Amino acid sequence: MATENDIEGGVLADEETDVREPEEYRVILLNDDYTTMEFVVAVIMSVFHKDLFEATRVMFDVHRKGRGVVGTYTYDIAATKVHKVHEMARENGFPLKCVMEKA
Repeated sequence: MATENDIEGGVLADEETDVREPEEYRVILLNDDYTTMEFVVAVIMSVFHKDLFEATRVMFDVHRKGRGVVGTYTYDIAATKVHKVHEMARENGFPLKCVMEKA
C-alpha cells in the first residue's frame, strides 16, 4: 500500500533549517600621536556616515580613551570599512589604525 511519502514529489521528512543571525563585529579606531583630530572626524563622517556631532564624540573617545567604536557591522561590511579607513589614512599620510573585533 503506497503512502503519501512514497509518491514522487511527496514530503519525505520534515527538515528544520538552522537559521542564525550573522556574527557582528565592532569597528574601532585607535589613537596615535600623529593623526589630526580633524582628519579623524572627516574619516568618521565619510566612511561611517555619522553626522558632525557623533563623529566629534567618537573622535574624543579615540583621543581620550585610546580607542573609539564607530559602528557594529557584519564581517564583510566591517572589513570593507577598515580597509577604507586605512586607504584614506595612507593617501593622506597618516598612520591611523582601525581594527575590528567580535561584538
